[in-house]
Amino acid sequence: CWQVYAEHKVLHIDLAITGCSDSDGVDMYGLDGEEMWYADFNKGEGVVALPPFADPFTFPGHYEGAVGNQGVCKANLATSIKAYKNPEEKIAPPHSSIYPRDDVDLGVENTLICHVSGFYPAPVRVRWTRNNQNLTEGVRLSTPYPNADVTFNQFSSLPFTPEEGDIYGCTVEHKGLAEPLTRIWEPEVIQPSVGPAVFCGVGLTVGLLGVAAGTFFLIKGNQCN
Repeated sequence: CWQVYAEHKVLHIDLAITGCSDSDGVDMYGLDGEEMWYADFNKGEGVVALPPFADPFTFPGHYEGAVGNQGVCKANLATSIKAYKNPEEKIAPPHSSIYPRDDVDLGVENTLICHVSGFYPAPVRVRWTRNNQNLTEGVRLSTPYPNADVTFNQFSSLPFTPEEGDIYGCTVEHKGLAEPLTRIWEPEVIQPSVGPAVFCGVGLTVGLLGVAAGTFFLIKGNQCN
């Protein structure tokens, strides 16, 4: 990674990652901790990962360059393994959290996010469930992004419409885990408070009793006069 510019106390970090293994590969570009573009080698295309509100941006020729980078990467990997006598791989297990993107309203479409961080090596596998049923439609998994301590983090997102009683699960699998790591999320239904209604009812009752008592004493006073 490299620093693009630092001017007037504004710092921007531009990031480019090329990685490979015997069975997988990654090529991506990022800016200030956000993923901008990545190569999807399974689909044979580059994917622009900018949010809808961002200014349009194109990456002409990047996918073809990423394919070429994979050949170079795998050649360098084989050389490095031989030169360093195939050193033991350091492994760090991930931790995860699950949360909604927006404030939750029952029946209103939202997005659940599963954030997986602190793991090495990349990547992780993420599975979503709703009431113990596997979900795949609309699921997205970002490219592994490096942390300052050389571990990685990834985001997985699931579009959903919260309903009372639903239970969602995000299950993470990684070679550093003895067993899959699962986080559970369910919508909180906030029951309306009865306190204000009770206080209002008590206040109204006391007020009416006060009026009745005042009327009674007023009538008695007039009778005495």
